[in-house]
This record gives sequence, C-alpha cells and structure tokens, in this order.
Amino acid sequence: MKTGFKFYATLALAVICFITLPSFFSGKNAKPRFKFPYKQAGLTERQAAAHLLNRFTYGATPGQIDEVVKMGLEKWFQQQLDGKLPDDSLNGRLAGYDALNLTNKQVLDTYPRPPIILRMAIKDGYIDKDSVNKQTDKKMYRDKLEAYMNKMGFKPERDLYRQFISQKILRAAYSNNQLHEVLTDFWFNHFNVAFVKNDCAQFIPAYERDVIRPNVTGKFETLLLATAKSPAMLMYLDNFSSTKSNDPKPGKSRKTYAAAKNTAQPGADIMMSDMEAMQQADAKNQPQKPRQGLNENYAREVMELHTMGVDGGYTQNDVTQAARVLTGWTVYPLSDVGYTNARKKALEKLGEERMEKQGYVHDGDFLFAANRHDNGEKVVLGKKFPANGGYEEGVTLLSMLAHHPSTAKFISRKIAVRFVNDNPPQSLIDKMAQTFSTQDGDIAKVLITMVTSPEFWSKDALREKTKSPFELAMSAVRTLHADIQEPYQLYSWINKMGQRMYYYQAPTGFPDRGQYWINTGSLLSRMNFGLALASQRVPGVKVDLAALNNHREPESTEQALLVYSKLIMPERNLDETVKHLTPLLNTPDLGQKVAKAASKANANNTMTMTGNKDDVLASMNDEKPAKKASVNTNKNNNQMLAQVVGIIVGSPEFQRR
Repeated sequence: MKTGFKFYATLALAVICFITLPSFFSGKNAKPRFKFPYKQAGLTERQAAAHLLNRFTYGATPGQIDEVVKMGLEKWFQQQLDGKLPDDSLNGRLAGYDALNLTNKQVLDTYPRPPIILRMAIKDGYIDKDSVNKQTDKKMYRDKLEAYMNKMGFKPERDLYRQFISQKILRAAYSNNQLHEVLTDFWFNHFNVAFVKNDCAQFIPAYERDVIRPNVTGKFETLLLATAKSPAMLMYLDNFSSTKSNDPKPGKSRKTYAAAKNTAQPGADIMMSDMEAMQQADAKNQPQKPRQGLNENYAREVMELHTMGVDGGYTQNDVTQAARVLTGWTVYPLSDVGYTNARKKALEKLGEERMEKQGYVHDGDFLFAANRHDNGEKVVLGKKFPANGGYEEGVTLLSMLAHHPSTAKFISRKIAVRFVNDNPPQSLIDKMAQTFSTQDGDIAKVLITMVTSPEFWSKDALREKTKSPFELAMSAVRTLHADIQEPYQLYSWINKMGQRMYYYQAPTGFPDRGQYWINTGSLLSRMNFGLALASQRVPGVKVDLAALNNHREPESTEQALLVYSKLIMPERNLDETVKHLTPLLNTPDLGQKVAKAASKANANNTMTMTGNKDDVLASMNDEKPAKKASVNTNKNNNQMLAQVVGIIVGSPEFQRR
C-alpha cells in the first residue's frame, strides 16, 4: 500500500510540475517564443532596434537603442505587448490632473454643459430668462453665471478638455509602456469620436481611459462591444436615439407628452434624449417634433469603418436590418443636474428588478431600453435574427461582425498601414488576417505575426511612414529629453501644424497616409516648430541641448550639424540630409524668416513639402546663407546650437519614421 501510495503521489507531483512549470517559465524571465528576421533584410541589431523604436514608440529617447539591444529585441517587444512596466514618473506628472479619474456621472455633475448651466441659473433666479442674449453688459452677465457656477461647484468644460489633452501628451512623452500608448492612439482613431459633437464630448475622457486603453492588445470582439456600448460612441453616431419606427407618435405637445409620461406604466417611455429636451426647453405648448425613429448612422459605420470595410460585402439592406437589431441601445441617464435628472429618477423608481423583468439591460453607463427596441424578425448578412431577440441579438450581431472574414482582412490591413507602410504587401496582410481568424481576433498575436514577418523588416518598410504633427512633436521632445511642464502649449503647436487632436469630426478618424500630412506649407510649419522648441520658445517646455552631447561643444556649426544629426536620428545614412541642411546653418534670423514664410504659405496655399532646401531658402525671400561662423561665439553659442537642432527636427528626414 505504501509503495502504491508513493507511486501515485510521485505521479501527481510530476503532473503538477508538468502543468505549472511552463506557466512559471513563461513569466517575465522567459524568452519570447518568436524571433525577428531582421538579418535576412541585411539589418544590424542596432538598426533593427531603431526600426522597432520608430514603429512602436513615439520616438527613441537618448540611449534607448543601446537599452533595447542589451535587453534583446524580442524580449523588449514582448515587454511592450504586456504593457505592465511601472510608470511612477509619469504618474507623478499626472497627479495634479484631478479630472482624469472621474466617472462619466462625476464629469456630467462637475462640468455641465453651458446650456444646462444657463437653464439651471434661470430656474434658480440668478439670470432673468427674458434677458438672455439681450444683455448689454456682457461682463455683468458672465459674472452672474460665474458666481452661480461657483455656488453650485461647477467647473467650465474647457478645464476638463485641457486636462484630458494634456494627459495624452504626457503619456506619449513619458510612459514606459510606449506600445500601449501608440495602440491607444491607433484604436481611438479607428473608433473615432470627437469633441465637436457636444452630446458626446464629456464622455470622451472615460471612453479613452476605460474602453480603448485597457483593450488595445486583447480580443477585437471585446474592444468592438465595449465601444458599441460606450456613451461616447452611442451619442457620437446617434444610436442613443435609434428606436423602432413608430416610437412615439408624432404631433403631441410638450405638455401632452409630459402627461403621458406621468400616467404611463413604469418603463413605458422614460427615454427622452438630451437634444430633444434642449430643443423643447423654451417651447411651451408648441408641437413636439417627431422622434427620429430608426437611425442607421452607427450600423453603417460599424460595418464600413469598424469591422468589414467599405468593400466587405454588405448591402444597404444589411445596414437597415443591423440598425433595427441595435434599436434601444442607449445611455443610462447619469447626471443629477440638468435634463437627465428626471429620466434617472424614473428609472430608479422602476427599479433594477422590474427593469430586468421587462427586458431592460443596465450595464454601467449603458442601457438597453426594451421599450424602444424593434422586436420584429431581422436578417443581416444572411443570418436570421428571430423576433423578440432583445439585447442579446445586438451582442450576437457585433460578435458576427468581429469574426467576419472581411473584418480580419480590413483590420489587418489597417494595422499594417499604421506600422509598416502606406501600401503594405498583400502577402503580409494575408498572414495577419489568417492569425486574426484562427486566433479569435487576438490583437497581440496579429502584431506578433506582423513583426516576425520579413515584410516588416524590408527596405520598403524602413522609415517609410510620415509622422503626423502629434508624432512629430512627441518624437522631438523624447529625442531631446525635454522637460514638459505645460503640455497644453505643445498641443497649440500640434494644432498649428494641422492636427487638432480629438476634434476630427468625421468618423473615419485622421487618415494614416503620408500624403495627408505632406500638404501645403507643412515643411515650413514643422521647421518652425523645431526651431521654436530648440530655442526654448515653447512656453513650459525646456530642453538642454548641450547635455545631449555630454556638454562637449562642437567646433563649428557644420560639426554640430553632423554630431546632432546622429544623436537625433541614429542608425541612418545622413549624408544627403546633412548636404541639404548645410545651407541653412548660418542664415541670419532663420527662426523669424521661417515663421513668416510658414504663415504666408499656409495663408496663400503656395508651398509644398518637397524636402528641397532651395525651396525653403526661396520662401524666405531668396535669402543667401551668410559666411560660415563658429558655434563657439560666446553669447551666440546657444542660439547657433538651437538653430542647428531646430533645422534637424524640421528636416524631411526627421519626419520619417
């Protein structure tokens, strides 16, 4: 018996070891199970490290190529996929931004929109309704509103947006988990929402924080469903108001509709949109506009932009049927102030248990309003959705779209365009799509397939992407090791260069092709930024140019150009770049002339980004370079070095990643 017991105990221990040891060795000390074929493309390990940093970070920081090589390229990439590196320094910089962790409800209660504040101020007697838009003393009117906001504890919306934009810049500049920051930007752009649509603007901070950021390397289906149920997307593409076609009857007055709500059975119709309430605020006894009924905006975009692509094989009828499936997907009334308060109280009166019995689904800020859902039979892409499917048929639809073969191809192509080049080879897309399909839409595994493919390392991929203005600014501050105390100042410059983050109105998001960014006057605008940054003319952003070269002073401007070009753009052949930039080295007052030329070019639409130094000189009134000057000219030392670094940051070669 003892022998038998020992045998089974030993066997059990062996089984346990067999099961647990692989998981133990797959931890942080384990070697990744993939290899990068960069040697086949003729790249050195340092060149390959530079390529990885160009693609999966916002730019290499000083010495980072050495760090990646020492760690091992594959291990570095796996570490970035995991996204669990400590970010204590970044968190310290973000500590003062008190709005970043607010829930959607807290945002609505703390930063109510101006129309809501005005409505409440009128109701509470701070503002005379008849004086609205008739005030002769605008300052007195603003002071009254400000006093009311202070009394109620309200803060202006612009403060929320300023904090949110600032945190994006700080994360991109300082986070150790750079790939997750790049992917957050990529997926936000893919599932774009915008501040310009005020109904969704206040939900955008939580949308990026809670919906996009946690899911950037997970399953695509999870990300798709999370975006579909988020208040930001529901408001942005109008699905929050999409109902069965006959809900409610048109033509009722505001009083009649209110009376109907008061006498109806609990849950009969308690969902009036903010937009409708705003429209009715000053329309007593006037006929109510008909409800929109079915809205196809989200259904169309979820197929065309989020999943299958415009050529994915769906029809207009599929869009209509999908919109019917998604009726009733809306936002749970969150705020205790303004228009949503009455609806919130009505739902609370109904109670969670009765809501569930009537087919409602309340999940955080999401609400499936069963009374607004089209319960008829639908057919989408050949799949029948039986009548009375409720909330679950919407989940089934999104899952079907997430796993569609067209989605695998469309998403794989979009990822390849972002990380390889503007026209990625079909062979690479096919491999990525195959992984997408066989691995249940696992984004991390699709990325691994891409980066372990020869196509990723080919000469057609190296530095063949053009930086957006945001990417340019972030790569500049990272490579110059800048200290950013006022990140919103960088946003102002990014906006000047043509990218107003979070304000791109179209659901497509910003185009991810160089042709979009290589537009009229863009080279001058970017050089203008480079010169301003290097010469300490971006308020709240400090750089120590001498420290980048260990405080060793170059003997001339020509040597400074060569030394700093290698520091700022390592592992590149810079012969042509140095040749093109040399004539700009000693141009007097270059910063002022570039700024003036950039302003003129953008206004007159006369310049193109050719990367030719003769065009830059010509745009500055045909100024001829002055005689060569030494960089060691006492008080001019810093100015000359700033000019050297500025033209490097503004050069066409630095625009490439």
